[in-house]
Parts: sequence; C-alpha cells; structure tokens
Amino acid sequence: MPKVNVYLPDELADAVKAAGLPVSAICQRALEQSVRRVTAIRAMTLTDLDGSQLSQFTERTRTVIRLAVERAAGAPSVGTEHLLAGILAEGTNLAVRVLRAMDIDPAVVENALTARVPLSEGEPPTRFSDFASNALELTVTEALSLGHNYVGCEHLLLGLLSEPGGVAGDFLREQGVDLRTTRRTVEAALIGYQHLRAQPGNDPVLAAVRQELKPIVERIERLEQRAGSK
Repeated sequence: MPKVNVYLPDELADAVKAAGLPVSAICQRALEQSVRRVTAIRAMTLTDLDGSQLSQFTERTRTVIRLAVERAAGAPSVGTEHLLAGILAEGTNLAVRVLRAMDIDPAVVENALTARVPLSEGEPPTRFSDFASNALELTVTEALSLGHNYVGCEHLLLGLLSEPGGVAGDFLREQGVDLRTTRRTVEAALIGYQHLRAQPGNDPVLAAVRQELKPIVERIERLEQRAGSK
C-alpha cells in the first residue's frame, strides 16, 4: 500500500499525539470523501449551479459562482481568480466584510485583480479549472471544520486562500490577506454578532452593527433549521 506523508502544524501534531488518534484511518476516510467531492465538482456542468453538488452552498454563494462564470467568459475554464472576482462583484457578502475588517479595501483589491486578469469576450466556460475545483473542495472543508452545515462566501474566501496553486490565493497573499488571520476574523464576525444580539440597550452604534450583520445570521439560522428538518 503506497505511503503518503501528511505534515501538521506543531500544535495540531501535539494534540493528535496526546489524543492517541488513529491518524491513518482518519486521513484515509477524509481523503476518500474529498476525492469524491472534487471529482464530482470537476465533472459538473456549470449550466446547472443549483444541482446536488452545490446543495450546501447558500444562494448568495451560488450567485457569486454565477458571477464568476460570467467573469470567465472567453476563458477555457472558471479559475480561482474568477471566483474571487465573483465575491468582490457581489459586494454584500460576509467575505467582503471580513476583508474590510482586516483593513483590506475590497474596491482596491477588485481594481488590482481586474488589472491582473483583464476582462475578455467570448462564451462562458462550462467547467471549473483543477485549481478552482480544489478550492471549492477546500471551501467545503473549511465550512465543516468551523462546524457549519452550510457553505457561505466566507468559506469560499478561506478555500481560495487554502488552495496553494491558484491565482486567487497568490493574489490575496500579495494584498496582505493570510489564511490564519482571515479564519479568525470569520469566526469573530459570526461569534461577535451572537454577542451583540444579547447586549441590552439602544446604543446607536450597537444597533447599526446588529443591522449590518442581521441578514448573515438570519441566513445561517434558516439553513440550520432547514437541515434539521431533513
């Protein structure tokens, strides 16, 4: 049986050893699931973005993917750069708000990305590139690791940063966006809203923040209720 080396951060490696986990069995099972998902994503026809492969994706995330397909017109496939362009073009999603929270101006990023990947003309592609397929699989993995049963734009941003070979990840890192900080910001944004909801009083600043984050959390709650009813 072939051997595959898996490298872990020091803290995780220590935790795995302390827990005495059967690493080989766990990794094998996780890889089997990932292979099935990424194979299905690569086989997808992008004329059906409401199909079963994207059933966990929120409507806003599917809108981002539709925008990415449009942005990729004339290209052989939808790449990670087009997925990032879709996030920025949609403009109202949590990924964009996370960038702002890290003092990254989405408009500046969008202009720089357009300069790097100019608009072109032609028919929209019908497939994801291999890098984009991998990024979407990592997107699902990020959602699962955060304990979420939905896939939002914030997870897509993390998936693009996690994919080591795509244009989007390299581009974001050039703009000062790193995976660890982004992941913590996503967690803080969602946890912070729950805290704000519990705060009493009519402070206008708190009220404005609650209003800003309300659609995000309501969407999450609807998805969780829907999943719980299945």
